Amino acid sequence: MGDSKKNDRDFPEHIADALNRIEELKLSGEHEKSIDEAEKLLCDDPNCVAALEEIADNYVSLDKFDRAEKACNHALKLNGKSYTAHYILGFIASQKQDWKTALDHLKQANDLHSNNPEVLRCLGWASFNNNKRTQGIVILERALNLDPENSLTLCDLGICYLQTKNFEKAVELLKQAMDIDPDNSRIQECYMAAKGFLDRFQGIKNQIKK
Repeated sequence: MGDSKKNDRDFPEHIADALNRIEELKLSGEHEKSIDEAEKLLCDDPNCVAALEEIADNYVSLDKFDRAEKACNHALKLNGKSYTAHYILGFIASQKQDWKTALDHLKQANDLHSNNPEVLRCLGWASFNNNKRTQGIVILERALNLDPENSLTLCDLGICYLQTKNFEKAVELLKQAMDIDPDNSRIQECYMAAKGFLDRFQGIKNQIKK
């Protein structure tokens, strides 16, 4: 999910090595093994916030949001400035369409770790869906500027422009997203919907001009 890589200099060598192993397992999709390794690290160091963050991140990938929330809340008890924990809680709240809670956590994540494109993407999406449409689009544009090849940001921004009836912009962004991630069914569906609206809109314009 987010920028969960740690600077090795922040940890004793044995903890840094363990965290790198946990990260490698997570990135290779071995989430259960990654969780097991993180739990072992917690046994050695119960106050290791980074291990809790990794556990939460893995549980999100497994769609076990309740367990991810518990890990994040425990991390925040140990360190209230864990931007990763706030980000994950904000992401989960967005998945549940609890936009107010999502905004609260994502704003805190952004305050703690600004200019992170993934945090900004989620913050922009939550803002747009919490009736702050202009602000949401501006934040999503910032996220895209920081990470121009992110298909998820392109898709979210395209949907926002579709909902605000800027069909040409929506089609342009969703086409870019589809070129990057052609197998993503959500992107495909949104692109076809935007293309349909644009074609109808252009048809009406052409009829008026006749």
